Amino acid sequence: MTLAKVFEQLAGAEAPVEFTAYDGSRSGVPGAPIRFDVRSPYAVSYLLHSPGALGLARAYVTGMIDVDGDMIEALTTMQQVLSDVTPRDKARIVGGVLGDPLLRAAMSRRLDPPPQEAPFSRIPSWLRHSKKRDAKAISHHYDVSNTFYEWVLGPSMAYTCACFPEEHSTLEEAQFHKHDLVAKKIGLKPGMRLLDVGCGWGGMVMHAAKEYGVKALGVTLSKQQAEWAQKAIADRGLSDLAEVRHMDYRDVTETGFDAVSSIGLTEHIGKKNLPSYFAFLNGKLKRGGRMLNHTITRPNNLVPPRKENGFINRYVFPDGELEGPGYVQMQMNDAGFEIRHQENLREHYARTLTGWCRNLDEHWDEAVAEVGEGIARVWRVYMAGCVLGFNQNWIQLHQTLGVKLDDDGRSHMPLRPDWGV
Repeated sequence: MTLAKVFEQLAGAEAPVEFTAYDGSRSGVPGAPIRFDVRSPYAVSYLLHSPGALGLARAYVTGMIDVDGDMIEALTTMQQVLSDVTPRDKARIVGGVLGDPLLRAAMSRRLDPPPQEAPFSRIPSWLRHSKKRDAKAISHHYDVSNTFYEWVLGPSMAYTCACFPEEHSTLEEAQFHKHDLVAKKIGLKPGMRLLDVGCGWGGMVMHAAKEYGVKALGVTLSKQQAEWAQKAIADRGLSDLAEVRHMDYRDVTETGFDAVSSIGLTEHIGKKNLPSYFAFLNGKLKRGGRMLNHTITRPNNLVPPRKENGFINRYVFPDGELEGPGYVQMQMNDAGFEIRHQENLREHYARTLTGWCRNLDEHWDEAVAEVGEGIARVWRVYMAGCVLGFNQNWIQLHQTLGVKLDDDGRSHMPLRPDWGV
């Protein structure tokens, strides 16, 4: 049985894609906007020996499987056409291809993971979320190339969910609006001091300094992020107000901040560390100060916070853990924050990622030249897959606002939210 025949039996003869394979076989609709090309019989080895989507991702990252066309559309289409495939179907088809000596040889060999996979992500360890291991995990993801990130993220260099104020707002407008929304929620005013943990390339720090006259300190475990941010701060004439340090948030010694923002860091903290994390941030605040936590969440707590064999853990966010929004809020509350507001920006993250996918496609050749085709492929499939995740409610994005009450139990919050949409 040819690979094209295998695909046809799985997806159906009228699947709205074109399928080609190394053995010369073809299936699907010629000239379709999406084309899958199996370039090597060893792609089948990855599919057979790696669990779930991990095998498919490994085959794609190595170039043994290629996808022409829009990756978001490709993943959506394949999810639809393969939704009814049963384990029995797969077993029957595997038996049908054993007559091909190339495939039989490939299936009998277990391949090593591609080099883009973080090796320490395969080793469950009690050392997870130590300072040393956290630094290694952050470096794996963020110290790729500032130039690469400039192409993907755009001028804002904001690698977190944007907030689109209007239906047709651009990605840059939405990132500005997100930073401004955070600033308004935590009540920034001229002369205040802000601590931004996990500050990335300093977007929130610079926004607070430029737009609100706030003295802002940001910290990140990524050396490349800190270097880029410090240069950007100097270039924009904000050095008297803004600073980004390459350091673990746990090593910040200053206290008495008027506000704290955590935008996209909680995912890296780990479930067992959330109580100490929020207690630490609470201890950095003045009485009456506000803290805004912006984090990717799971819709519920019925599944583990991380998938050991998941593509995201192995290739993108080693050691990352996601909790349900209620659990995050509970930990904030128990650490001393009075919860004042929460909202889910799930659809906004799908739009944000769609913009990043478009940026990567527009700079594909430059990106491959900068970081290598394997890493570029990791990002292409990761971001497109996350679009599906947010659109279909596999994952969410919550902003949760807490306040540290003063000694008399006052919140110093307005009677109604004054930060608009």
